[in-house]
Amino acid sequence: MKLISIFSLGLVTFGLGQKLSAQNTSVPDKQNMQVTTQDAFYPKGEQALYTYIMYNTKYSPESIKNYVTGNVELSFDVMPDSTIKNAKIISDVGYEVGDAVKKLVEQLKFAPAIMMGTKVKSNLIMDFPVKAH
Repeated sequence: MKLISIFSLGLVTFGLGQKLSAQNTSVPDKQNMQVTTQDAFYPKGEQALYTYIMYNTKYSPESIKNYVTGNVELSFDVMPDSTIKNAKIISDVGYEVGDAVKKLVEQLKFAPAIMMGTKVKSNLIMDFPVKAH
């Protein structure tokens, strides 16, 4: 699985490579205070997310007929209010499967990224396994 998270705060953008699981990092600042950072993540866990997508995708009759399998790669923003915006298909297996996965992901709620104690918009790029059968 490939996942990239990008934080935006003002005019500064930070890019981080990571796994889907939430990453908390405490770093002391110059005033000896703790600054906590957390990447955006799916609250029910990575396996629950993949299982949900695999079994709830509305596969087209053509994709089922051709036993389409593979990965759909999406880029999407997790907003501070946990909603998903700007979902885009990066790679697809065809037969309109990418559009079906995108529609499902857009309905989900993710825990937003937190930077220095503030919820921030972040971008995730994720591969979703699909199996039309």
